[in-house]
Amino acid sequence: MAHASEPAATVDGTVDPGEAAHFGKLAADWWDPKGSSAMLHRLNPARLKYIREAIDHHWQADEHDLKPLAGKRAADVGCGAGLLAEPLARLGAAVTAIDAAEENIEAARLHAQGQGLEIDYRTGGAEALDGRYDLVTAMEVVEHVADVPAFVGALSAALAEDGLLILSTPNRTTWSRLVLIGIGEGTGAIPRGTHDWGKFLTPEELTARLEAAGLKVTDVTGLGWTPTRGFQLGADTSLNYLVTAKRA
Repeated sequence: MAHASEPAATVDGTVDPGEAAHFGKLAADWWDPKGSSAMLHRLNPARLKYIREAIDHHWQADEHDLKPLAGKRAADVGCGAGLLAEPLARLGAAVTAIDAAEENIEAARLHAQGQGLEIDYRTGGAEALDGRYDLVTAMEVVEHVADVPAFVGALSAALAEDGLLILSTPNRTTWSRLVLIGIGEGTGAIPRGTHDWGKFLTPEELTARLEAAGLKVTDVTGLGWTPTRGFQLGADTSLNYLVTAKRA
């Protein structure tokens, strides 16, 4: 769960240069399901399920529609090498994907070309978004930024009037510290230095930040993990959680 997506270093105010350098070093094997991003590959199906259900509910789309985002603009902030941006493009969206590590953007562009996908990849932070987007995602990002209120404010500013914002992030609990840092980073399943537990946000804290930015939180769903079932959506937010918000 790890290090999915995150802004890092450029000239804007939300990125953290140290985070950019850390994640940029992982770019080469981002798409390797057994590489340094293996945990992210295991996490992706659960969060894609959540995103698809949120899309269908918000726009009353048919769950069997292969392209429910056709005609819509989507932005993935902190896109890494495109693990979420590519599925969003396949769902029909015109995707803008942003990451602060140039190495990640280069890897993302190369992979998208190989898949025949047109995605507008940009190096930068949330401030690199232009105009308004129907869907804005930031997966495992907010815990890596330099300025949380500014970051959330930039996401809010980029959201269309009927838009949907979806975030995921670890919770700041004893369980998350044990699993993500103690076990995950301790065993090498997650690259060391990926997480700063003190920067994790509780659902209440993130909800307050979103509300301060003029948004209304409409759903909070836990993302749990067990050795036998892997990552599962549910009520338990003690490890990680997803949040859906729209304009208040």
